[in-house]
Amino acid sequence: MNDERALQHKEYYQTLFWLMMIGFIVIFAGIGLRDPWPADEPRFVEVAREMVASGNWFFPQRGGEFYPDKPPIFMWSMAILYQLTDSISWTFLLPNAIASLITLLCVYDLGARLWNVKVAKKAAILLLIAPQFVIQAKTAQIDAMVACWITISMYGLIRHFFVAPSRLWYLLAWFFMGLGVLTKGVGFLPIFFLIPILGLHYTHRHRFESQINIQLFLGPLVLLAVLIAWLIPILYFSYTSDNPDFAAYRDNILFKQTAERYVNSWGHIKPWYFFVISVIPLLWFPLYLLMVNKDFWRKLTASPVTLSLLIWVVLVIVFFSLSPGKRNLYILPALPMFALLVGACCSLSQVKKWFNKVLASTGILLASVLVVGVFLCLFKLPAITRQVGETTWPLALLCLMGAVIWIGVLYSGIRQQKTMSLNLVHYGVGIGLTWVLYGLVAYPVMNEVRTPAKAIMAKVQSDIAPGSEVGLARFKEQFLLFSPMPLVHFSYLASPQEQDKNAWLWMKENPNRYVITQKSTDLLCFNLKKAVDLGIAHRRHWLLFGHDALSDTCPKPQRVQRYVQAMKQIYQ
Repeated sequence: MNDERALQHKEYYQTLFWLMMIGFIVIFAGIGLRDPWPADEPRFVEVAREMVASGNWFFPQRGGEFYPDKPPIFMWSMAILYQLTDSISWTFLLPNAIASLITLLCVYDLGARLWNVKVAKKAAILLLIAPQFVIQAKTAQIDAMVACWITISMYGLIRHFFVAPSRLWYLLAWFFMGLGVLTKGVGFLPIFFLIPILGLHYTHRHRFESQINIQLFLGPLVLLAVLIAWLIPILYFSYTSDNPDFAAYRDNILFKQTAERYVNSWGHIKPWYFFVISVIPLLWFPLYLLMVNKDFWRKLTASPVTLSLLIWVVLVIVFFSLSPGKRNLYILPALPMFALLVGACCSLSQVKKWFNKVLASTGILLASVLVVGVFLCLFKLPAITRQVGETTWPLALLCLMGAVIWIGVLYSGIRQQKTMSLNLVHYGVGIGLTWVLYGLVAYPVMNEVRTPAKAIMAKVQSDIAPGSEVGLARFKEQFLLFSPMPLVHFSYLASPQEQDKNAWLWMKENPNRYVITQKSTDLLCFNLKKAVDLGIAHRRHWLLFGHDALSDTCPKPQRVQRYVQAMKQIYQ
């Protein structure tokens, strides 16, 4: 018995080692080879940089103005690494990369504890194959980290209810829910897992005699304690400070960015079926196809844990579907548990032939698209040059390398299968190599085009006189991030017209002041004929106004607002 246990432990750790190595290579490939890319990355990175520069870690700032859209934990993680290394470019992708490896580890360990190493390996590989998981792991958006906290919370609840009763793991689950809420408000989603748990218990389908008792209420107290630790200073400063920005921050982050945003979202409005029709088919491919199997559903309904996981995944998708505002990445927290239940219930040896043919068709489609991409780059079609500029040969080389990968995978897989089909292992190899190629080659190829604000800010610095001050109106965060000089702005939260009025008033006080702003038909207080054209960046036309471009008069702003960006050093 001891020898058998030793062999099981050896298999567990050997598989874990190789799995984490593969995950590390796929996820970490390319770190340090690109700058933060829109839409969200420049914002979070700039907030993290200003935490270090200003020393104000508790109230996140964007250009010196409080940033109330998200709680601070994700920005803290980037700021800590920045302070330790003095380099944002080499560290801003690390928090999500590390968080995603932890998520992968949780899925693997749960699979091994609930079933066996074979199931654990299968579930983890399926998670790595799902496009949405790696996409978010390789970005500096907030969702990969909140998905990590949610996965750890699910890990704790599953260990407590389905592996062995453990008060420690149960309370840790609620603690990480608190971290999830302080990363992004939806960190409480694991609470939904209690619905199938209680349903199984009270319908006598599966009894949890030692887990369901009065001690369940200790969990919410732990969650509340985590939130209070952050909330008390927020309330203290907002009610004792004479600065109205503290109160605005409190009201915005506690109310507008939570319940109001969920019920009455003001952006990314999509129909209720958006995730089911537009997101899951592409970004969770091909996991859901493995469910089209009678054996799968027999195993799923026979197991209380997989049935509970499926109910939880459905509840999460329904929760986000009920909100009018939707983005692809919102349902990411449900993906790890979905990979776990699919890995537990599917038998790859009994996969239908049509599934492998679908994988082969997908590989052929990817190879074809990449081959077409080579020719489009060589002929310099406008659709390509708009994305990468006039120098298209690096992208052509990238497409060629990708096509070679998929042609090689298809040849190897079809030769082994002796038919036009591709098994999941070969498909996974193709996906993994594609992600490595994307990180090591696509990052530097695409970086200049994805960060045009760098070139604009360099032009501004060369066009203005030394010692001049620069303001920013109607701005995007990447101008703050890539600026070689401190910028003044007039409240991101103010209307464009209010920003114009404040910018005019600020420039009127000193002839050595300039303003960067967007070209617009509703622009106030400036003479467009005297603007310096800075070009197009981030789908906007940008202009530079000097003192000679000011209108003679301008309406007075409702509130004079000026914020100065905290600068420790320029972006690097």
